[in-house]
Amino acid sequence: MSTDNPNNSLSANPVPPIVQAGVAPPLTQSSGPPNSDADDAPTSIYLVAYPKIVFLYPTFIASLLAGFYMLLFAGDSPENRGAQVVSLAFLLLTAANLVVISFDFPRTTSLTLFFGFVAVGMGLTLLFTFHPDLVPFVSGFFKQLKPWANTSFYFLFASLMSVLYLIVWMMARFDYWEVRPNELMHHHGFLSDLERFSAPNLRISKEINDVFEYMLLRSGRLILHPTNEPRAFVLDNVLNINRKEEQITKMLGALQVQVRTEPHSGQS
Repeated sequence: MSTDNPNNSLSANPVPPIVQAGVAPPLTQSSGPPNSDADDAPTSIYLVAYPKIVFLYPTFIASLLAGFYMLLFAGDSPENRGAQVVSLAFLLLTAANLVVISFDFPRTTSLTLFFGFVAVGMGLTLLFTFHPDLVPFVSGFFKQLKPWANTSFYFLFASLMSVLYLIVWMMARFDYWEVRPNELMHHHGFLSDLERFSAPNLRISKEINDVFEYMLLRSGRLILHPTNEPRAFVLDNVLNINRKEEQITKMLGALQVQVRTEPHSGQS
């Protein structure tokens, strides 16, 4: 029976023409698996490894707030109690910020211990302040402790931090990585030097070695393993690392599914 005859289309059990002809059915499904968002995969992802100074932004903000407080309320009198409290708070915050960038706190346990020590230290400070007769030697030390800084100090500190952040921002424009569906590119240098690596089988690893740094800027370490490349590229302090990893996985996953569902040529 020939399927070319229009009358055969009304037969009881028609045989699909595509089966009779012996040709594989065309692949009409989408490039991604069912219920996936592969079509929304980004076409280009930029990765920047920032220096540790980016985690000092709490100190930068504190210097601005302290400067405005001194300018509007405290003045430049060293005997002003409010100015002394602001100076002490600024020093404590700066010290805590420096601890964050100096040491790694890889687990929540380390975070708990750190906050525990801070709470104990603040509790003892308040205890010796409000009960000076409890330990006279320690209470006398806190009584004589009168740190002070004027308005110019805080604004000058904030200005220097602003200059450093501007330099970091400019350097990031000349040294960054770009992930595309078919290649990994490293842009670096003022003359826009470029290195290319194969990316279809790119392997990525994510590490969050410091809980504090992740809390401050959602940052972490991203390790890139390009195809046919013996070395791995380690990018420290990548901001929004979970989002970057998700985008790269979505991009490469969509590409792999697209390659696997591509119809074979040469079939009859």
